[in-house]
Amino acid sequence: MILEKTMNNGVRVVAERMEGLRSVAIGIWVDTGSVRESGSEAGASHFIEHMLFKGTERRSAEQIASEMDAIGGNLNAFTSKECTCFYAKVLDEHLPIAVDLLSDIVLHSRFDPAEIQKEQGVVIEEILMTEDSPEDLVAETANELFFGEDPLAHPILGSQQTVRAFTRESLLSYMDEHYVPNNIVIACAGNFEEEALLSLLEKHFDAPPSDKRAKPMQQAYAGGQHVKCIKKDIEQVHITFMLPGFARDSAGQFPLAVLSNAIGGSMSSKLFQVIREQLGLAYSVYSYPISYSVTGSFALYAGTGEKQAMEVAKRMLEEIAKIRENGLPEEDFMRCREQLKGSWILGMESSSAHMNTIGKLALLQKRVYNEQDTLRRIESTTLEAVHSILPVCLDTHNLSAAFVGRVEQAADALESLIKG
Repeated sequence: MILEKTMNNGVRVVAERMEGLRSVAIGIWVDTGSVRESGSEAGASHFIEHMLFKGTERRSAEQIASEMDAIGGNLNAFTSKECTCFYAKVLDEHLPIAVDLLSDIVLHSRFDPAEIQKEQGVVIEEILMTEDSPEDLVAETANELFFGEDPLAHPILGSQQTVRAFTRESLLSYMDEHYVPNNIVIACAGNFEEEALLSLLEKHFDAPPSDKRAKPMQQAYAGGQHVKCIKKDIEQVHITFMLPGFARDSAGQFPLAVLSNAIGGSMSSKLFQVIREQLGLAYSVYSYPISYSVTGSFALYAGTGEKQAMEVAKRMLEEIAKIRENGLPEEDFMRCREQLKGSWILGMESSSAHMNTIGKLALLQKRVYNEQDTLRRIESTTLEAVHSILPVCLDTHNLSAAFVGRVEQAADALESLIKG
């Protein structure tokens, strides 16, 4: 059973007791990410995530790290397109320490100008590292092409220019706008006592209420075909195709997950068997769905040598066309649905996984459902449902393609192949 409660100041709490565990995971979820940022704010959510570990009114950055290390726990954070999460996983007896630490960094960070200046250098190096990683770069490029002017096209890290321009005042202003009680969900999963947890949260997260709240998102992909080749002197050509997908918690979410398993989500998938096993054209080839609050995408990736890049891209498109025209054989569907079920169950065998699931759903979908609800949705996915989504998510008229590598000679040919 999942506890749901709204505190007096508007902060929402979702918690799931898991018998038999000694661990407890707790996360502070904030409704802000790159989709909430204006042009000059690009990268602010991610930069603030970094700054909250750089010292508070009560603790230095070293003390924050050493206090968690002293109890053998894990304290970390991440920023996504749609949200930011600060989380800890500790033994059940150390939950009060975890709550104290998390509340301190989220509510009482100092934002020392000297630390801001140092972290600007760190984040710029992170941006450069992404640009030096062709697999990351090709995925980011395909995403930007696919979503066009939509905020989902914005990179989470921002740009070197926007990061250099951040000041203490601009970062605190952004926090004042987005880090408000109505935009926060506290999620907890593992071994805890309900009354003790609520008492801790009421004590530590007593920020005053606010009328501010995040506006509903109106995301949409640009549509049409888009191709971009980025020339880099590297050994492989990296290829990403991006197609329409489905929103989280929508009717198409699980049919697309099954379809992705069939196309490139496993060693028995079409792309893996044809491109790697039968033809030996690539070592790494796979597909994956991405779901956001009100939209989604479906990506296919391959990394291959310069000479066979055209052939690999052609074969990827051919496999898409075959499935779009002929559908999936029932035995493939049954195997891929069972694969989805098994991987989901195995992935949920931890307090952290449960905390992540209920926190994200409560924050972005405004509702939660338990493990059995999810299993029912997977098991009720039919072959007919998978076939019904093929005209949408395998529609190459709405395909964005990105290529990174030695593509000077092949750029025109690759673009012609995609636009056919």
